[in-house]
Amino acid sequence: MKQHIVRIGLGLLVLSLFLVHAAEFFNIRIISQLDAIIYDARVRLTMPATPDERIVILDIDEKSLGKLGRWPWSRDKMAELIDKLFTQYGVVMVGFDVVFAEPDVSSGIRTLESLARDGALKDNEQFRGELERLRPALDYDARFAKAMAGKPVVLGYYLSSEDNAEKSGTLPPPVMPSGTFKGRTIDWFKWNGHGANLEVFQKSALASGLFNPIVDLDGVVRRVPMISEYEGGYYESLSLAMFRALLGSPNLEPGYPPERFLSKNYQGLEWLEMKSNTGSGVRAFRIPVDKTVSALVPYRGRGGPKGNSFRYISLADVYEGKVAQADLKGKIALWGTTAPGLLDLRSTPVGEAYPGVEIHANLLSGMMSQNFKERPPFTLGAEVLLLSFGGIVLALLLPFLSPMRATGVAIAGMLLIIGFNYFVYTRMDLVLPLAASLLLTAALFTLNMAYGYFVESRSKREFTALFGQYVPPELVDEMARDPSKYSMEPKAADLTILFSDVRGFTTISESLSPGDLASYINDYLTGMSAVISKNRGTLDKYIGDAVMAFWGAPVPDAEHARQGVLTALEMQKAAAELNEKFRAKGWPTLKIGIGVNSGNVRVGDMGSKVRKAYTVMGDPVNLASRLEGRTKEYGVGILVGEATEKVVKDVIFKELDRIRVKGKNEPVAIYEPLCMESEADKKLKDELKIWRDALKAYRAQAWDQVEMNLLNLQRMNPDCYLYEKYAERVIQFRRNPPGPNWDGVTTFDEK
Repeated sequence: MKQHIVRIGLGLLVLSLFLVHAAEFFNIRIISQLDAIIYDARVRLTMPATPDERIVILDIDEKSLGKLGRWPWSRDKMAELIDKLFTQYGVVMVGFDVVFAEPDVSSGIRTLESLARDGALKDNEQFRGELERLRPALDYDARFAKAMAGKPVVLGYYLSSEDNAEKSGTLPPPVMPSGTFKGRTIDWFKWNGHGANLEVFQKSALASGLFNPIVDLDGVVRRVPMISEYEGGYYESLSLAMFRALLGSPNLEPGYPPERFLSKNYQGLEWLEMKSNTGSGVRAFRIPVDKTVSALVPYRGRGGPKGNSFRYISLADVYEGKVAQADLKGKIALWGTTAPGLLDLRSTPVGEAYPGVEIHANLLSGMMSQNFKERPPFTLGAEVLLLSFGGIVLALLLPFLSPMRATGVAIAGMLLIIGFNYFVYTRMDLVLPLAASLLLTAALFTLNMAYGYFVESRSKREFTALFGQYVPPELVDEMARDPSKYSMEPKAADLTILFSDVRGFTTISESLSPGDLASYINDYLTGMSAVISKNRGTLDKYIGDAVMAFWGAPVPDAEHARQGVLTALEMQKAAAELNEKFRAKGWPTLKIGIGVNSGNVRVGDMGSKVRKAYTVMGDPVNLASRLEGRTKEYGVGILVGEATEKVVKDVIFKELDRIRVKGKNEPVAIYEPLCMESEADKKLKDELKIWRDALKAYRAQAWDQVEMNLLNLQRMNPDCYLYEKYAERVIQFRRNPPGPNWDGVTTFDEK
């Protein structure tokens, strides 16, 4: 514990930094930005991407501007459009994502009134009478107000947060009485001014709502205030005003969780509620809100006329009567614009140029379906608790784990965090912050790995220097990752041992000058060592021109037998490549014999007080050496013991004989590895089948059958010395039969 106290302390310090952010004492910008990116990704992954047929968008598009003129249009056209929408097309409601803040004087009525009041015609009774007759037709504002009167029309307006914001137009009555939220801590957005509709329109409309979205620091609209406090009054959003109007304008009530679920000191407003008689009884509708009384916009999919959320209808087509009645009858219509010049395109999680009117359409759709994601005020406390629990566990646990296990724990922790977060998002509709938890896990993991690398790597370097005296450098790095797993102490282990030797090296050495001989042997040993290293072998020693290596220690290797056999095959290929180089220099070529065997041996730091080496000892080692010596006897480059052959399944082996070596009473089968099983062709398989029949007949002393098989084999492979050798044995056994008790074993008295 003492050796990890510094790591634990640093981990808890990192945790405290994240907790300060989560508790909102100060904001770490990168965490907030990452949370926003994650939230947007979740929205895109889980949005239904299906249209809501209950709502249509009446679009002031480029086509409408081209046919009806620049916006704003004259109010007589607006009145005509309202009449068409309700009488001809039968819409249920119209909501305006625009504000009518200035009077329409395009008819010339103001000029005529001035003439009648102060001009040359002020005493002309006929003119004044005609003006009064024409006034209803020329007062476009009055016509528009009359068209809205008695119809379910909801107007929009905006609040401004600018320091010198103006106050224009007439605001609707507050939706909640003053003092409704007294004693509650709510982070109201601060507004300094407003832009509302003319009083004549406000009086004619059924309701009005503000259409301000909340633009986050990255410029993206993710939420909209449902209620805003302004000059002591509480004002509802456009979507909420429309929804309440659909329900018959019920009272709006604040929603607080029962004290038994949370602390008595918890004062968070979690939802807004309204009750309506739906015909089958009274039903309560809830809109979940956050600490600013804002709702997360439940985006359905891509926006705009080509999107997949709402049907868009050009107002030019409505004006000209080109819209099918079925496209509008019984629909809720939102009046807005997609024309770029009218500057109502927003950046949202589902699009960078998203029509602002569709934000309100999504909110209205969510209210009607009661489909919202929630981010109530208590999520702040929940994040602090989750961070505290997870951070303390990781800070205390990671210092005690190896790098591999620490990596596994960190990955598992992140997957658990993501899984839990996704579960509450999809199953409970609860939006919990995710970035801080992920970054905290990554930070604690990185801290522990960095501390281990820079501080504890010193002890590992000392270990490397010690073990590097005995173990080949190619494995030292792997061992140094977790020194506690390795020891120099001798132990018993199942390993595979390889011996290699150059045949006739004395003759070769006598034909070369001392300098050439040094280059010759250096090239040979370098090439063979590279093959052994490539296959994760431990290079034990050089004995003159001989090489000894083994697999399975100090780094355990479940496939040590296979590695040894593949190394032997590659060494023969490397020797052939070296011979091309030697021929080019005029040097003699070489042939090598290799013996490979597996078994239980003693491995460790062994030797004298003067010199020690990390090496292996035991009967399997001696047999591997004997096999190397017998390769010339059978005319092959590699001999493998039966203990190795039994466990290597993807190499084609050719059984050569059963032998009894000097110092051993038990015979062993010996094999020649030929190639990978996937490389064997039909000719080789046919040859092996005939050879197995020949070997079986040989051990049964069926000499005629042996000779017949050998003749066929020599025709198939005339260069094979083995077949010639067995033919000579048959001749000898015909002259001197081995007797009925012969076991088919060849005994060698020399090493």
